[in-house]
Amino acid sequence: MNKAPLKIIDPHIHLFDLNKGKYDWLKPHNAPLWPDKTNINRDFNETNLHLGEAQELAGFVHIEAGFDNQQPWREIDWLEQNCTLPFKSVAYADLCAETFNTHIQQLKQRASVVGIRYILDDDAYKVLSSNMTYKHLALLQQQNLSFDAQLSLADDSGVGQLITIVKKLPLLKVIINHGGWPLDNFTPTAQRSWNANLIKLSQYDNVAIKLSGWEMSDRSWKLEQASNLLKDCLAVFGEQRVMLASNFPLCTFSHSYKELWGNYKLLLEGCELCPTNIIYNNALHWYQFDYLKVIS
Repeated sequence: MNKAPLKIIDPHIHLFDLNKGKYDWLKPHNAPLWPDKTNINRDFNETNLHLGEAQELAGFVHIEAGFDNQQPWREIDWLEQNCTLPFKSVAYADLCAETFNTHIQQLKQRASVVGIRYILDDDAYKVLSSNMTYKHLALLQQQNLSFDAQLSLADDSGVGQLITIVKKLPLLKVIINHGGWPLDNFTPTAQRSWNANLIKLSQYDNVAIKLSGWEMSDRSWKLEQASNLLKDCLAVFGEQRVMLASNFPLCTFSHSYKELWGNYKLLLEGCELCPTNIIYNNALHWYQFDYLKVIS
């Protein structure tokens, strides 16, 4: 008797249509100046999300990809017109701009939108300490939209400001992207900061963490590294607030989509837990897939 395929909701992918979107970051002479950037400077749609027979893509979360930052709803319209799999959208909206409120009003009219992402990275403290940012994140809480926060957990000042906001906005779902960059060739001091800040953030029930983007720090990353980090996050955040994701198509710098999820399956077999929460149920909850069923 054939075993039913393992269902997956991939909570971090990007799709591109170079004829319709701007994608300034993909242009050869713009940062990031990766020598292999040409490998992903092409169209990608949901038909490129190939898994083996042992796994089934039940849905995905599309994270903004720079389609049009001046009119971010255009990316959502393109997705909603072209995607057939169940999906949710995390759109772009500029936390530091006066246009934020009007852009949120536009985005809320699109059925797939459940949150926004803002790439904080080196500017995390500056952006998160702004009164305007706080007002805009309060609006997200009011509108039941989540916040995908991309920053290094080794950044003590940035994480400190994020915690200040999380305390004041306890109903705002905050999802840390790419594990807070745990493979960024940390010094021992930075590694200690990452560990300490992981523990601090875990104390707030409205914070989850999404593990992906390994290839961004190291094109030759090893499965053992990901396994250790998954175990660290599960030990601190628990089984309900940790997600595995692909970061497709950037993951293809290191592995095909099928290979990556095959590796994740091996990784989960090494944990003493049911993988369903980490690869399906948690994404369903944190990204509001209210039309898909929880797997028990």
